[in-house]
Amino acid sequence: MPDDAAAARAAAEEESAFSHPPVDPDVTAAYGDHPDQVIDFYAPRPGREATAPATPAPLVVVLHGGAWRARYDRRHVTPFAAYLARRGFVVANVEYRRGGEEGGGGAGGEGSVPPAGRWPDTFDDVAAALDALPSLAREAVPQVDTGRTVLTGHSAGGHLALWAAARHVLPADAPWRTEGPAPLRGVVALAPIADFEVAEKLEVCDHATRQLLGGQSAFAERVRYADPVLLLPTGIATTLVQGRSDVVVPHQVAESYAEAAAKAGEVVGLTLLEDVGHFPLIDPAADACAVVAEEIAQLAW
Repeated sequence: MPDDAAAARAAAEEESAFSHPPVDPDVTAAYGDHPDQVIDFYAPRPGREATAPATPAPLVVVLHGGAWRARYDRRHVTPFAAYLARRGFVVANVEYRRGGEEGGGGAGGEGSVPPAGRWPDTFDDVAAALDALPSLAREAVPQVDTGRTVLTGHSAGGHLALWAAARHVLPADAPWRTEGPAPLRGVVALAPIADFEVAEKLEVCDHATRQLLGGQSAFAERVRYADPVLLLPTGIATTLVQGRSDVVVPHQVAESYAEAAAKAGEVVGLTLLEDVGHFPLIDPAADACAVVAEEIAQLAW
């Protein structure tokens, strides 16, 4: 458990990240029939923060966090999406089905805590969104260069980003498996829930990983289809950005993934930021957000 000072700092960081007003997208496109199967697109808004010419512009795909729970939707990362657009990127902010809705799956028996994720709906949606993205992006923002696509995600979204980049190494019977690797320049995963075993030991987000897979009885059967640490190596350039002071998804989770990648013969970058917690990574007012943008730019350009 975090001490009082760490908890207070974490609360202040969260308040800052959520203090920015939502930013409406330029275009919203559907990749399915469910109301949550949509993608918001932001065209480049070059200004003093821009790091490269706006046209043609790389595509940054954002997968939001929130422990895969319905109460957290894509709106909370729209300031982050707009921040990346001001850096000269085309940004796709992906929504997907989460747990806690009426009829949703993933009950984990955690008392009053809403269930995390919907099996298999959450994974169905991310796979479908990534498959549809190139054509949807070109229609929504014509100046996009889909050949320079970087996938990023925060927390539970960081997990989904790593998972989406590893679909070609899923078990052969996985419905989401692809024949080859996704055409990505790379992945920048922000405080990702990247190792389910370590996350469970640390009780990350009230055992959200267990709930995501449908509860304890289904966990052992389904984990091999969902846990990024079991889907290595991917052959796709991957960087993790993590705050050392994170009390929501502690740095041990990211470190375990990086260590597993090394054992699998793959080099995964790990940027550990001192005196940074969970939310500054997506907070445009925080210095950590600029670090994230630079990591993305290094892959995209």
